[in-house]
Amino acid sequence: MARSSDCKISCIRLKGYDFSWSSRWSRRTIHLHFKLTAGGLVAMWRRHREVLFAWYLKIQAEALDSAVLPADESGWRVDGKTHWLWCFTMTHVTFYLIDRSRGAPALKKFFKQEFAGVLVTDFWSAYTAVVCAHKQKCLPHLLRDLKRTQHYLKPGGDWPPFSKQLRRLIRDSIRLSKRRKGLSAERFASRRRRLERRLHEVVAQPWEQHHARRLVKRRRRHATELFRFLDHPEVPSDNNHGERQIRPAGIARKNSYANGSEDGAETQAVLMSVFRTLKQRGHNPVSAALDAVRDYLRTGRLPPLPKPITENG
Repeated sequence: MARSSDCKISCIRLKGYDFSWSSRWSRRTIHLHFKLTAGGLVAMWRRHREVLFAWYLKIQAEALDSAVLPADESGWRVDGKTHWLWCFTMTHVTFYLIDRSRGAPALKKFFKQEFAGVLVTDFWSAYTAVVCAHKQKCLPHLLRDLKRTQHYLKPGGDWPPFSKQLRRLIRDSIRLSKRRKGLSAERFASRRRRLERRLHEVVAQPWEQHHARRLVKRRRRHATELFRFLDHPEVPSDNNHGERQIRPAGIARKNSYANGSEDGAETQAVLMSVFRTLKQRGHNPVSAALDAVRDYLRTGRLPPLPKPITENG
């Protein structure tokens, strides 16, 4: 059962929509001539989660069925203990999972079987546990790593030529992707092979600077996951979509101080997933969720998850 400590949350705002779990209230508050308590509010949100849980599972299934799936993770707190918020998203779907683990145990809760699409992530090592057809690592993450190392650590030795070669290689690959339509298939394939040779040359050189060796080790581990976007035009070279979709949850975390119990964390994950997905599909999340609950109370069955609204309506 959810604890009343979950009512520490004063207000969670996701893109203009409020989830009100009051904290500044006294023990009882008068609203619409009803007496509301902290425990009553928690029970209401938990019941809402139970009704919409089928949509939550549907969102997970659609994410697992996607051709390209960006993923990201961020810190979270549950009852004062460190947890992690996982985000798996695509154009019309966002699935949030709050778990104590930042490793393979949490990923196995989402990936029930081999993923047939392309998983787009940063270089966090836990993603190596995911069995999937292909993976694409976020190249801007690598560029930022080079810039951060240069700015804060100021390494010497053979770091300057190493960073210059790697930075130029990454930028040339992104530039080649943008010029794909203006090149013939043969010329594009030739440049693609040239990039692979350049990457092999960078990795094969005996760099002495330890930061260069650190990044070379990473390149060897993910050598087949850097240029996958060149083979699949629908795959991005970055993880911007995943980072954008996890940001609203980060705002909620900042405003709410996360959760006070495991049950509250599950409620948070379910409702955030449903509301964010409805928002992505062009619906008013509050209105769509309330309509679904009304249908459930009237018929005993939850209606299907609303389809995306097209430009033609």
